[in-house]
Amino acid sequence: MDVVLAGYNLDYETICEIAKQHPAELHHLTPETVSAAYARISRSPKSISELRAIAKDEIEKSRQINNRIFFEMGHHSIAEHVVFNIDIMGVSRLLAEQIEKFRLCSYMEKSQRYVLLSDDFVVPKEICDARLDDEFRDLVQSQNRLYHKLYEQLRRYVFETHSNLAEDPANHFTLDGWAKEDARYVLSLATQTQVGITLNARNIELILRRMASHPLHEANEYGWKLYAIVKPVAPSLVRYTDKTDYDHLTFKELSKAIDHISSSPHHGNVPLTPESSDHGDVFVRLVHTTSDADERVLASFVYMTTNQSIDTCQQTVASFSNSQKKEIFKAAFRYMKNYDAAPRELESVDLTYEIILSASCFAQLKRHRMATLLCQDYQPELGVTVPRSICETGMETDFLAMIHRVEDMYDTIKTRVPMAASYCLTNAHRRRMMIKVNARELYHIARLRLDRHAQWDIREIAGEMVSLAQKVMPFTLMLATGKDDFDTRYAETWGQEVQTL
Repeated sequence: MDVVLAGYNLDYETICEIAKQHPAELHHLTPETVSAAYARISRSPKSISELRAIAKDEIEKSRQINNRIFFEMGHHSIAEHVVFNIDIMGVSRLLAEQIEKFRLCSYMEKSQRYVLLSDDFVVPKEICDARLDDEFRDLVQSQNRLYHKLYEQLRRYVFETHSNLAEDPANHFTLDGWAKEDARYVLSLATQTQVGITLNARNIELILRRMASHPLHEANEYGWKLYAIVKPVAPSLVRYTDKTDYDHLTFKELSKAIDHISSSPHHGNVPLTPESSDHGDVFVRLVHTTSDADERVLASFVYMTTNQSIDTCQQTVASFSNSQKKEIFKAAFRYMKNYDAAPRELESVDLTYEIILSASCFAQLKRHRMATLLCQDYQPELGVTVPRSICETGMETDFLAMIHRVEDMYDTIKTRVPMAASYCLTNAHRRRMMIKVNARELYHIARLRLDRHAQWDIREIAGEMVSLAQKVMPFTLMLATGKDDFDTRYAETWGQEVQTL
């Protein structure tokens, strides 16, 4: 067996320094050679190391190989062997939601929970073109002033309320973060952020097409700038980047078709109308789940430990008593620790939720990219999420007054440039979304979002998601809890047996 290190990421400035010191070697410094070598593995008797050596010596031929296999033959997966690290700075939180939509990329975003923000924000081109930029700037600057006022009040409140923790300076960063994370609810979605991304060339092409089709100028500009930096590095792998009718027109056509059918006098359904926004502080509804979920997961366990067909496994499981079912689940989870992923067999059952949540909460839930997230636009009619700490410090009146002013500006912008209206909305404003997860992903959500270190807003949402799910698949989710509570839940589940493990 040979395991060879074929390459690894380097900081781009380091690569430039190498190129300066060894200008004759500059043409070798392209990731296209890796993709070209790997593209030939299936058709060449040569070793991978030999193929890589050939690719480095024949850069133009490598690019021709990429072009032929990637574009002419349609084997797009070779582009996944070319990986980029991208720094994105000075973008709005609204655009960050679009940037981080793509599943197979890795992101790290500047956190409003840990960083005290300044007065940096994006003024969208659409709002400038509509000559509303002065009003917009005045509004966002007022939001930012209130943010700093809230932070100072909340910081005193947090340190006084948790005086026992404040005695230890090691806790000051955490307590300070609690003040920041609640103060941020008044910030606009125009607030600037920065994001570090790791992604492959195949995903870059997809991103470029989607950004070209996006209605916001900021998204278009992001696409142009991304293209400008990656094209010179891997020209043979970044080609299909233009706006497509599929991305640009599909939802417009869907909207037209649905409006036409909904307004038709012959259609027998109730006309589409908005639901009531009076859902209280937490709205989570379990819309659909796989029927007989525990039994399906059990059948998957049986399937993986026998040579029986899945039909036979399901018939076998149907004869088990509840105590026998629980015994098998406990065998599957017996050696699980709070850092272990749940068994893959749990991916055989799904749950779909509808959730109404704040922008602050969505900023965290969007991180679970293996889930299916279907999000509507932010809607002021759904109300706002007001942190309890803001009420308890007597700042609720100022907070809600700002919300009222924001929504007046939202209405003004919406009449002129509707696609840009959401920029002035706050982290407190809500949207409605559907999220589909399998039981294994729900375990992951529970581990992170039910932990005591998790932010309160998403902890409440995740708690309701898990609670509803445990009613329909109690055995499957017997250990679905936060990392900090895992050992306690494990001990409760096994009782005296835990002593013998």
